[in-house]
Amino acid sequence: MIRFEKVTKIYSDETIVLQDVSFEIKEGEFVSIVGKSGAGKTTLVRLIMGLEVPTSGQVFFQGKNVNEIDSSEMQKIRRKVGGIYQDYKLLPNKTVYENVAYIMEVEGKEKEEIESEVPKVLEIIGLKEKFNNFPKELSGGEQQRLAIARALINQPDIIIADEPTGNLDPYNSYEVISLLEKVNRAGKTVVLSTHDREIINKLGKRVITVENGKIIRDEAEGRFII
Repeated sequence: MIRFEKVTKIYSDETIVLQDVSFEIKEGEFVSIVGKSGAGKTTLVRLIMGLEVPTSGQVFFQGKNVNEIDSSEMQKIRRKVGGIYQDYKLLPNKTVYENVAYIMEVEGKEKEEIESEVPKVLEIIGLKEKFNNFPKELSGGEQQRLAIARALINQPDIIIADEPTGNLDPYNSYEVISLLEKVNRAGKTVVLSTHDREIINKLGKRVITVENGKIIRDEAEGRFII
């Protein structure tokens, strides 16, 4: 599904963020990317999402080289990716229902489909009783679950979760990770970027460890070792 071939990323100030990185993520995998701050994790995630282009090397998404496609094709690829972030990126003046419905509206979905699909997703992530609440009326864990609902609503092929538990206590962190595991069991590819050692060690899934812009470990049932 995603393949990096000898990818290097150098920013305009000549800082080398990633160097000669190669790996592949297959459809339906749950992969965690770990590393210290500044290791290159965020840039790697942004490359997967098509928000950055490599300085050299190739990035492939579902067999397509993202370096060689036009902007309209890139937009189609981005629609296949659902992003979940540490700061939630919710719309404060919209209710729980409206926050999720808005994502479908942007994609031009019909009103009938929105009214049918939004309640289903909110029930899956446990916010059915919070339809009319605003984000500020939700707990941190509920806000992150709402962010997951927004990422899921257009049925992307892959979910990218970039430090999704960074602002949460341990209980809510495990609740969010459990939701991501549920999404993965339903067939979605999940890429998790995190600093949380306990979560990684409990997951027992594939772990890619990044250090100084290079992959130093890629283990099928990895642990957080830095």
